[in-house]
Amino acid sequence: MRRATLWLPPVAYMLVIFYFSSESRPMPVITEHVWDKLLHFLEYGGLGALWYRALRGEGLSGTRAVIGAAVATAAYGASDEWHQSFVPLRDASIRDWLTDLLGGSIGAGLYEALGRRWPSTALHPLRPPRR
Repeated sequence: MRRATLWLPPVAYMLVIFYFSSESRPMPVITEHVWDKLLHFLEYGGLGALWYRALRGEGLSGTRAVIGAAVATAAYGASDEWHQSFVPLRDASIRDWLTDLLGGSIGAGLYEALGRRWPSTALHPLRPPRR
């Protein structure tokens, strides 16, 4: 059960990203008024934070969890850009992927920084016990 609480959030989040990436015009009320790079940054910042949480919960050090989350987010961002190349009215963009990478890295790093600042809060509810 503990592993499910670690890995279900990033997997569910990636499924949501995949769903919206499959649409030719996802959420036009938002996407027509907000800069798409900001949307990518925030979207993948959330994914990076969820990856960090899962990796940290598995016992990785903070630094390794941030790096792992950044790599995983970048890989998923690349697969998402490739996926969009098959969707009508969408295309693959290296700039979007770089924004995904930046957002994921900052999201993971911010989660780590907040956990260091407030270690006894709910930011790290699944932190493994110290040995």
